[in-house]
Amino acid sequence: MRIAFVTESFLPATDGVVTRLRHTLDELSGLGDEFLIVAPKYGEGPASYGGTHIHRVPAVPFPPYPQIKMAPPNPSVGRALRHFRPDLVHVVNPFVLGATGVFYARRMKVPLVASYHTNVTVYAQFYGLGFLDGLGRRWVRTLHNRARINLCTSEATQDYLRGQRIRGVRFWPQGVDATRFHPDKFSKDLRVRLSNGRPGERLLIYVGRLGHEKNIAQLKKVLQEVPGTRLAIVGDGPARGKLEREFQETPTVFAGMMQGEELAEAYASADAFVFPSTTETLGLAMIEALASGLPVIAARGEATHEVVSEGESGFLYEPGSDESLVLAVRRVLGDEDTRSRLSHGARAAAEARTWKASTAALRGYYREAMVG
Repeated sequence: MRIAFVTESFLPATDGVVTRLRHTLDELSGLGDEFLIVAPKYGEGPASYGGTHIHRVPAVPFPPYPQIKMAPPNPSVGRALRHFRPDLVHVVNPFVLGATGVFYARRMKVPLVASYHTNVTVYAQFYGLGFLDGLGRRWVRTLHNRARINLCTSEATQDYLRGQRIRGVRFWPQGVDATRFHPDKFSKDLRVRLSNGRPGERLLIYVGRLGHEKNIAQLKKVLQEVPGTRLAIVGDGPARGKLEREFQETPTVFAGMMQGEELAEAYASADAFVFPSTTETLGLAMIEALASGLPVIAARGEATHEVVSEGESGFLYEPGSDESLVLAVRRVLGDEDTRSRLSHGARAAAEARTWKASTAALRGYYREAMVG
């Protein structure tokens, strides 16, 4: 199968969309499929992945969030697609560059699959662009309804897309690398670093983008109300400066970006994972935390209950309620037997999610689209 991926985000970006796409490409390559990657041009971005050339499209920074690159329509995409001669085009999170992929797939009469990973219109409200909400929703609906099949990463998102009158919606299950992310990756040295030299105290960890929409500042209440608790924040983003000022007088370490083995060690060296965001379509970091044997304490949302089994792999708290958040943290950290039980439950839940199974489901959707 020859698949052309047109994606709004790719390496060197390190978000959940890129992580999913990388693992999917690895699995597809192992099955003998061939692929083309069309992605925005980043200053230091790689020219290839897995031995395959990446067709880079000139891009400009998104002003409220310069780390995001937006690639306007470019005729070179059409030339690259015609040269590759795909059996199918998969547009990933179509909005700007993805629209070009939608256009050329239609023009070339090639089956089109689209996948929805980020609620762009909701995020826009946190960056002063809420006035574009209605227009953005209509644009997303138009692009996705050009596709024969629209994939999403949670049942909650599936319901949302159907409510937005998007057709052909299918659930694309999430995977995780349960070998890389494992409780055995515990690092004493890294725990010392993440706890700022206090490894004997309880250590909470947050991993993810530091965006204004992530509600990370609420975690400060835990540090005020639960003595002997420290927080490590792993990641970067436009809200980092503001958050560093907000947490200045608290036992918090801003560790910056981590990848690969260092990230796996960071997860495994903490006691629990905290996830205060309510804007996720899934939240890959939660699943990586589960694989690392971390109980997950997450804001109750439409997608988080699909990842966290209440009382088995973690606890959900009521969004916006400091009291509910603090109680959930105390339930996990206040009793070692409870934390140990949740840790085992977390690992077991993650082991049921594999990239092999995720990609097998995806290839089934590809075949369905090609039959048309």
